[in-house]
Amino acid sequence: MEHQGQTGGATLSVPPASMDVQPPVAGSARATPALRARAGSLLQRQGAMVALIAVCVFGVIRYEAFATPENLMNVLRQNSMLGFVALGMTMVILTGGIDLSVGSVLAIGGITAAALSPYGTFAALAGGLAAGAVIGVVNGVLVTRARIQPFIVTLAMMIAARGVALGATGENSVRVDRTAEGFLWLGRGRVAGVPVPVLLAALAFLIGWTVLRYTRYGRYVYAAGDHQDAARLLGLKIDRVLITTYAVSGVLAALAGIVLAGRLGAGQPVAGAGWELDAIAAVVVGGTLLSGGQGGVGATLVGVLLLGVIFNLFNLEGTITPWWQGVMRGVFLLGVVVVQSRLQRRSGNGH
Repeated sequence: MEHQGQTGGATLSVPPASMDVQPPVAGSARATPALRARAGSLLQRQGAMVALIAVCVFGVIRYEAFATPENLMNVLRQNSMLGFVALGMTMVILTGGIDLSVGSVLAIGGITAAALSPYGTFAALAGGLAAGAVIGVVNGVLVTRARIQPFIVTLAMMIAARGVALGATGENSVRVDRTAEGFLWLGRGRVAGVPVPVLLAALAFLIGWTVLRYTRYGRYVYAAGDHQDAARLLGLKIDRVLITTYAVSGVLAALAGIVLAGRLGAGQPVAGAGWELDAIAAVVVGGTLLSGGQGGVGATLVGVLLLGVIFNLFNLEGTITPWWQGVMRGVFLLGVVVVQSRLQRRSGNGH
């Protein structure tokens, strides 16, 4: 209906009541993108945990032996030594670096401790850990002072340290002296039915989580991975942080070698071959970004357990050859990296 007004001869049009215009519902239009963003954020932060739960449920349903205490404890014991290596790798990756030498350092730590075992458990432990610390410090100094990329430094150290291990032993195992009972206990002992390596790994992860979360050093590690140049401009001693981080990685890798030598009764120069890749896989699967600055110890622990359970399921299946297991591991890791990359890109774009 039209009403003629007298103001300047303008014509005012009033829509009929039946044609009331309804305002758009903004909430419903935004609900789906917001839900997707939350789901993507959840997958990026807790995707490994969701996958671990799903894999465990599958194992319980398909394999009768999976949920037995013996099998579960075996999974924990077998992956405890990888846990040490992955813990050190986590700290290095959080700074934006990488440590490819950890497998060789594991071998060096094991054979050094075994060679010193006739002098007692303390001498064996101190010598093995010191060897790992020295190699880690050398890595850190070359990265910070010589300004060489961590990939190149640790790749060269991986080759050199493995050569030292093979040459010093003549490619033979070094037996742990039987009198070093404490040494052997580290690899074979139990406390209240729980294997000592599992308890040591749990303690190491607890300490690592506490350090990264509550100490100044932990904040500096994240700052180095987030933006090293900006951290230096703020007055942070980033070079010292990096050297310390590589030293910690070396010590933890050597500790893994010592525990492995205690379990096997000998330090082996070929021990730890390929473990650097398994450690990186566990860190990445857990959700720590290779670019640094994001992730943590808890995520790596979930990644170690996830990979350990998957490999255990392969063994329980019994029909998957080691070669195909390697293929499946590679495909799985690649899939995880692709998913994380897409989630990170969406998060960065605000989608």
